[in-house]
Amino acid sequence: MAELVKSKIKSRIDLMIDKEYRNCVDDLINHEMVRKMQNFAQHGDISCLEHSIYVSYISYRVCKKLGLDYYSAARGGLLHDFFLYDWHFDKPYKGLHGFIHPQIALKNADEYFSLNNIERDIIIKHMWPMTIRLPIYKESFVVLMADKYCALREIFNSISISNIMQLQERARAYQHKKT
Repeated sequence: MAELVKSKIKSRIDLMIDKEYRNCVDDLINHEMVRKMQNFAQHGDISCLEHSIYVSYISYRVCKKLGLDYYSAARGGLLHDFFLYDWHFDKPYKGLHGFIHPQIALKNADEYFSLNNIERDIIIKHMWPMTIRLPIYKESFVVLMADKYCALREIFNSISISNIMQLQERARAYQHKKT
């Protein structure tokens, strides 16, 4: 698992040395339900687990630097997308994924783990301003900003000339079928 974390973070920090981060999240990362997040795509070719590890580690580092609760930020960041379905294809719940998945992630996290108030706030409000209610804790703001940063980076990294050309070809084929 440390290799997965290291490969996705692309950081010069050796996570084998950063035992403090690992101590924050090891029980979560090694839990079979959290490991299932690897089976669901998040952005491009990045899995939900990879995305969540990236968000978790960035949040941990920022909160540690700011003197905030980095332990809760790391854990909340890892569980913020603990919804356990492929939102690109499966729609097991009514409503738009962007609006409903924080509640689903919190329900799942509460079922498997004992969460503190900061971790709950992180999970339920990481989609602010879509969640309407403002996050209560500074750590929640750090995680939601790390989530936006990671999502944008993952999306833009998945865009390539070949992907654009494939989309253009599909559009031409679609137009050809219409005529």
